[in-house]
Parts: sequence; C-alpha cells; structure tokens
Amino acid sequence: MVQETLFVGHVITVDAAMPRAEALLVRGDQIVAVGLEADVRASATATGAGLEVVQLGERVLLPGFVEAHGHPSDSTVMLSRSMVDIRPVTLATADEVWAAIRAGVAERPAGAYFNGWDGLLQKGLVDPTIQQLDEVGGATPIVILHNSGHVAYFNTAAAAAAGVTAATADPPGARWGRDARGELDGKGYETGAVFRILGPALGEAAGALPELLGTYLATLNRVGITTVADMSWDHRKQPAVDAARAAGGLTARLRLYEMSAPGASASVPVGEGDALVRQVGVKTWADGSPWVGNILLSFPYLDTEATRSIGVPPGSRGSANYDRAQLDAIVGQYFPEGWQLACHVHGDRAVDLVLDTWEAMLRRHPRTDHRLRMEHVGAMTPAQFERAARLGVTVSLLVDHVYYWGDVLVDDLFGAEHGGPWANARAAVDAGLRISFHNDGTVTPAEPLRNMAVAMNRTSRSGHRLPGAEGVTFDQALRAQTIDAAWQLFSEHEVGSLEVGKLADLVVLAADPSALEGDALASLEVVETWLGGERVHHG
Repeated sequence: MVQETLFVGHVITVDAAMPRAEALLVRGDQIVAVGLEADVRASATATGAGLEVVQLGERVLLPGFVEAHGHPSDSTVMLSRSMVDIRPVTLATADEVWAAIRAGVAERPAGAYFNGWDGLLQKGLVDPTIQQLDEVGGATPIVILHNSGHVAYFNTAAAAAAGVTAATADPPGARWGRDARGELDGKGYETGAVFRILGPALGEAAGALPELLGTYLATLNRVGITTVADMSWDHRKQPAVDAARAAGGLTARLRLYEMSAPGASASVPVGEGDALVRQVGVKTWADGSPWVGNILLSFPYLDTEATRSIGVPPGSRGSANYDRAQLDAIVGQYFPEGWQLACHVHGDRAVDLVLDTWEAMLRRHPRTDHRLRMEHVGAMTPAQFERAARLGVTVSLLVDHVYYWGDVLVDDLFGAEHGGPWANARAAVDAGLRISFHNDGTVTPAEPLRNMAVAMNRTSRSGHRLPGAEGVTFDQALRAQTIDAAWQLFSEHEVGSLEVGKLADLVVLAADPSALEGDALASLEVVETWLGGERVHHG
C-alpha cells in the first residue's frame, strides 16, 4: 500500500477557493484531500504503519516556498571550498576582508578565489587595482567576485591563467576594464568576462558539483524552499545534475533558464524535462548592478564618498549591456521558438529599453500566455509597472535590497526620491501584476520569510523605513513566495498551493506567520520541509 501522511491542525493553502483548512492528506507524492478534518480523515485508505499522522498543534502547514530567481548550480561553487567567502553577511569590515584575502593567498598559492566583495556595506573598501592585487598576490592568481556577481577584480597572474590579455576582445554584453593606455585594469564586467576569469576555479569545482549541489539544496530546504529557478543555467552542467539526481541529492525542484548569447540557440526543445528538473526559459541581461554603477538610469548617481569608492564618475547615469538592435537580435533567437524570456534589468531607462523591445517583439510574434519576466527591477516606476501589465509582463523583485542596502540606496547612491521606492512591490501589485520575490543566489541569504517581512514593512536592517512606497499585505507577500512565483515558472499546476492533485511540497512553520511581522516573521522557525511527500528537512 502507498504511504499516506495526514496533517491535522492549521493549514494555510494559498488556494483562493479555500484559504484555510483543518487537515491535509498526502498519498505518495500527491495531495489527495484538503479541508475539514473529518472529511480528510475519511479519505485515508492506509492503516497502521502505512498512515503517518502529524498533529500540528501550534505549528502551521503551508506550501513549500518557491525561489523564482536563484543560481543553484553557481551558488554551489561560490559557497564551496573552491572560493573564500568574504560576503558582507560573513565579514563586516574592510580590515576583515583584506585579512581574509591575504590569508587566502597564503593558503592557496596555485590560485586564490574570493566571493562577496561589497564596498558599500563593508565600509572602507575601495575597488582594488590590478597593481594592488599584483602586490598582494605576486605569482598567485587572485580573483575577487563582487557580491553582485556583475564584476570581478583580478591580478596579472589570474589574467594569464585565464588566457586574458589586453588584446582579448570584449565578450558580447560584457567588457574588460582598461586604463588610458588600453592595458587591463583588473576588472571584468558582466557574465562573459566574469565566467572567463573565474574559469580555473569553476573547473576545479566541476568534479564535485553533484555533491556540492545536494549540499546547497539542503540549505534551501532548511528555509522552506522546495522549488528554485536556475537563472544562469549552462547545459554543460547537465551530467552533474543527472548524477545528483541518481544519488538522491535533488531535494528541491529545479526550473532552468539557459543563458542567452548572440547568435546562439537553446540547447534543448521547449519544455524539456519533468516535474523535478525542467528547462522553462532563457535569461537575458539589459544592464548591470546598482552597486557597480552600470545600470541605465534617467537620473544620476549622487556624488558621495560611497559612489567614489566604487568608481562611479560624478553625474553618471550608468550604462546598458546591449543597445536596442542587439536586444532585438537576441530575443529573436529564442522567443519565436516558444521560450519564455527573463531579463535582468534595474535602471528605469533600461526598463523602457526592454519594454520597447518586447512590445515590438510581441507585435511580430503574438503569444497570449508568454509570461515575459523582468528581474530585480530596482528603479522601475509605477507607470512602468502599469505598462508591463498591459503587455502581459510580470516581475520578480529582489526586495531584500531594501533590508541590506536600504540606507545605502537613500543616503549614498540615489537620494530619497529614487532610492526610497526601490523594488516597489506595492506599485507592481497595484498595477495588477503577479509578482515574486527572490534572493538571487548568494547575493543575499535565501530567506523567503524575510523577503515577505521586508516587502510588508520596507524597513532596512538599521530600522529605517524607506520613504516613497507602501508595503504589501501578508497575503500578497505569501503569494509572491508561493503560487505567483510558481506561476512565473509555468509550474502553478504542480506546486505553489495546497490543492488536490498537486505535488506534496510542504513547509511546517513553528507558528502562524499571518500573525507576525518584521523580525518576528523573518526569524520564524522552519520546522519541516517536504518534497513530493518525503521529508527533506527536520529541524
């Protein structure tokens, strides 16, 4: 007889037809009954050891959380022993960062790779020059990945190890920093350059990727995540995913977005995969990171000590990765084949560029249910959200920017007018969009409950409430981490709510989250996480 699990107590379904229930029954990997306790108990067919009864008590059962924009196959490497973790959530000060870099060089003479440099949060850090890193590293290759993932700093030895010289052409949509003489200045911007300079570290970790992936997914399970999108998918990692699956290491569902490239095409047919691993889209990039200075804006960065420390010229309005003709060409490679597109975009002018491109594309290739996605959308305005809604476009917000960088956005980068309403979830919802929240791999810790709390109260880590935007309701925040995030991944028929016929991806919280807010909600304990009726985390 197939194993059955009966949950009795408080159930939040995220199903509009029945928002709350008294019990839920799982048979095998599916939900087979939800509703009143007596009715659900009557649906059970297993007896004895075949029926596990979970009395929730004060605990609450919800759908497993969905990370609509992650980077699991990259995060496994960034958080592995192949790289030294210097993120601001790990090291708070500039002195600690430099001490870790010097120690890393001493311990790793064949090549020292670091992840998480952030001069805006780790006060006192100034972008390193190639000369500085040459002095620290000597013959040891040094690569330091910025916390945003949009720039890498490197020394001469690292450039040589990666085969990069002053004559190396800029990758499409990326570039090598150069000084006034045309020589490398030790910076590589955007994916093409970053992945090239990190090549040796990525190669070292490749053999361990199946084990590393399982370890990383377990960290997501601990915060209740059961589905995660991989927004920098490379099909060459498929054997590692297959190996992890065969070993039972895939404890979260993967939704893959292959990285776009000029002149390329997708490596698999549309819809390739199953309920556990499936490719659903293609990822493009319109601009870069607010913390690096390369997002395309209609307003200038402030001239402050912070902007000078990250190398932003006074009055800069940033830049885009591609012009309109290049974007037209890239989307034309994928959208007519039926792919969903997800585009990284932060600056408000870059938002207009993407919407213009997509509006023209939809006229050429009409599609009713395309779910075109815009990612992060930090400076997106209410009028732009409304335009997106008219086009059928949806957004995924890195709302954790408000918590970790909220004070920086207002005081150091953009001022209250433009920094205050950053990642304006309320304006997106008011425009009629189905939205999601995300943590973007290692940029901020995976913390869906904090995402919800921040979207509700828009308060920074220092306790300052950002001006210029209202918070969302609890129900809106919960949908953004469950059913609406699943919808963005074309997975709402499988996961995201607790309904009969859906997969039994579940999370048990220590208390009712709807009664909490702020830090109390963000720190609420995840007691258990279940994937397809199997317990994958038990606190």
